[in-house]
Amino acid sequence: MKLSPAEETLMHHLWTAQKAFMKDLLEAYPEPKPAATTIATLLKRMTEKGFVAYKEYGNSREYYPLIDKNQYFTQHVNGLIKTFFNNSASQFASFFTTETNLSGKELDELKAIIEKEIQKKKEQ
Repeated sequence: MKLSPAEETLMHHLWTAQKAFMKDLLEAYPEPKPAATTIATLLKRMTEKGFVAYKEYGNSREYYPLIDKNQYFTQHVNGLIKTFFNNSASQFASFFTTETNLSGKELDELKAIIEKEIQKKKEQ
């Protein structure tokens, strides 16, 4: 399941806070802030989708994420690879390295990460 762009923005605030009441999430937005009803609707949808849960304290709800940021983005990136790159991570890597403005230093860092992962796989 995927989050809409508005839900992703709200989820970023919740990942940062770890736990938050609706007023805290609203305060995390820059001006102009969305309406409280908009945040309430987003939180309701995200709860229904299984991304967010809450604890009730009287009339207030403290929200917390049910999925961590890395887990969500891993699913998202794997979906992109499957949908746009014929389920080929190497096609994705080729696109990523040629179509973005990575510096030589960043490419060297990626190369080191890849070499480290290759070594791990060989040791298994």
